[in-house]
Amino acid sequence: MTMADRVEAVLRAGEAPNLHGLVVLQHGRVVLERYGAGEDHKLGDSLGHVTFDAGTLHDVRSISKSVVALLYGIALKDGLVPEPGEGLVRQFPEYLDLVADPARAHLTIEHALTMTLGLEWDESAPYTSAANSEIAMEEAPDRHRYVLERPIVEEAGRRWSYCGGASALIGGIIAKGTGRPLAEYARAALFEPLGIGEFEWTTGRDGMALAAAGLRLKPRDLATIGTMVLDGGGGIVPGDWLDEVLRPRVPIGDDFAYGYQWYVDTGEVRKVGAHGNGGQRLYLVPSRELVVALTAGDYNDSTQPSTTAVFKALLG
Repeated sequence: MTMADRVEAVLRAGEAPNLHGLVVLQHGRVVLERYGAGEDHKLGDSLGHVTFDAGTLHDVRSISKSVVALLYGIALKDGLVPEPGEGLVRQFPEYLDLVADPARAHLTIEHALTMTLGLEWDESAPYTSAANSEIAMEEAPDRHRYVLERPIVEEAGRRWSYCGGASALIGGIIAKGTGRPLAEYARAALFEPLGIGEFEWTTGRDGMALAAAGLRLKPRDLATIGTMVLDGGGGIVPGDWLDEVLRPRVPIGDDFAYGYQWYVDTGEVRKVGAHGNGGQRLYLVPSRELVVALTAGDYNDSTQPSTTAVFKALLG
């Protein structure tokens, strides 16, 4: 069976009921494109029943984090943001008490990029509850202070712990360094050079783009970003930065690690990926010159069955 046949079999069997969009490129060409229909949300807001097509924007949720890492590399090339080894808290001099705290002086930007801050943070509660640290951050008067003042629970750099607050800090440093809102900088530095004209970046109550989860893209444009990464940056993102981003730095599980806001599967078939709640995925399989962009509606389902079934069919 061909890759397309295997995916069709999965769809006919109802094994991917919440698949919203799928774009697959191999050797730089679109080899498969499918769209579905179903209930959808824009973060916490219901969009009702949506019939998806190539022109439909979709939440990519935490894939936003991976895009932010690409933006950091572009800004770093232009000398607008500090090197990853620089101190993290001192990038926010407005928090005089935190800058003066010797217990936080060891924190670096790299600790945020790798989600190894060692701060108290828990996103295991539903994303509708303030018991979830990311939601609590959004409800706080100042998102960046909220993250930086979390209690220290372990030595930074030792253990990966999922933290949307880390991405919020990176987004804040980009906005500070470029002197532009994150979405505005993303449009000029990344999206327009890639030919991506339409996107949305949801903002919080403070008007700041939600760096951790707010980006909305079309699946084709998500695939375009993946192709650019697979091709070494395309002259937009520095190739040496991509090498740093996609290098496995912190173990998560067997043959699975974290780079700079990207996941790296170091198993038999090396894969790199950007993941988002609900089954949003951008997968790159370099050995097969394969780019897979998936959008789905399995929100808050840790098994994300639609995405799992389709990707298994794609790899055969």
